[in-house]
Amino acid sequence: MELFGVVPQCGFSASATNLYSSRLISIGTLIAVYLSTSDEMIPIFISEAMPISIMVKILLIKLVLGVFWGFVVDFIFRKFINRKRNTENQNEDVDIEMCEDEHCHCHEQGILKASLIHTLNITVYIFIITLIINAIVGAIGESTIETFIENNVFLGPIISSLIGLIPNCAASVIITNLYIENVINMASLISGLLTGAGVGLLVLFRTNKKHWKENLGIVGLMYLIGVGSGLILQLFI
Repeated sequence: MELFGVVPQCGFSASATNLYSSRLISIGTLIAVYLSTSDEMIPIFISEAMPISIMVKILLIKLVLGVFWGFVVDFIFRKFINRKRNTENQNEDVDIEMCEDEHCHCHEQGILKASLIHTLNITVYIFIITLIINAIVGAIGESTIETFIENNVFLGPIISSLIGLIPNCAASVIITNLYIENVINMASLISGLLTGAGVGLLVLFRTNKKHWKENLGIVGLMYLIGVGSGLILQLFI
């Protein structure tokens, strides 16, 4: 499933989030998809005529890191994260819980209509939050963010990873442009792209909202992985 995350489209991270909230995939698989998500990097690289070899190298590094950290997370955290997921009829309970939250009445109206209602609710939610985030980024100014990074290049992976957590394509656009302009190195670029999960985090806090502490833990874990991987990569690339 990590391979789908490489595709320049944040829909796969949203789909993986829904599967995770439904207890159909593990936390390691979710993290792997998030880490491998490339968002707007590929379109920008193509539009700027960047060498294909560099793009492939970055994607391969992200894919390898995604798979690696996915296995590590599952090995270490899976049994702790699944706090109440080993109870009887767990999947049925989760389905009922999600239906109640989305008011889709799937047991009464059928799976097709319920899916449409669920999709519409998520779409409206993402649209509203995205507008808010765009307004905030617009108020701050992308140039302000870029200037801040330029003045703190030595903190590259730390700052890039933090910006990458913004659940919006603007994050990957800013980070990718800074790399193209030689403001940050490849390690810092990868750090920001690792933490950039597209709208996945937005969907996570929507569909898994009753477990907000777990969601915050996933965000924190993503940030630590992004920073750690970036600092290590600076020694080799």
